[in-house]
Amino acid sequence: MTAPADRLLDELRPGLAPEVLAQIAPLAQALAGAGRIACHGVGREGLMMRALAMRLFHLGLDTHVVGDMTVPPIGPGDLLLVSAGPGHFGTVASLAATAREAGAQVACLTAQPQGTVPRAADLVVHLPAQTMADDAGAGSILPMGSLYEVLMLLFSELLVLDLRDRLGITPDAMRARHTNLE
Repeated sequence: MTAPADRLLDELRPGLAPEVLAQIAPLAQALAGAGRIACHGVGREGLMMRALAMRLFHLGLDTHVVGDMTVPPIGPGDLLLVSAGPGHFGTVASLAATAREAGAQVACLTAQPQGTVPRAADLVVHLPAQTMADDAGAGSILPMGSLYEVLMLLFSELLVLDLRDRLGITPDAMRARHTNLE
């Protein structure tokens, strides 16, 4: 089973290259400076965004997941953070337009920076990986958009480490914000 694991690690390396990781600082700055943060993605990308939202909450940021019943409105000074791996999802485009109309900034994680959603965003993070939009033919060892989703999680965890240091948050402070209702 080492051959598939080795191939997967080789496929992930370009997504963790210095030029990709250089995008952490501007996104961390935008998140640290935002009033409220709302996170959204669809499908498995949405699951990765929920994971990131949880960690942002653990860092003490006012973070919410779009679609949850307790999401407050966003407006000036706030940030909508979305994922549009293939460059466009109708629901993501609609939410981004609503956020912009309300005066919030929009940041977009994507594998296709030329897509309609990232082109309309204030901040774009390009994660170079296969998505469902380009999974035909000889691509990743992983099916459909899994490579992008795995890269999203790894990138997000590195982002959290940057934010933790930037904000001066200790691991104990993060742990103290973890739910006790499990």
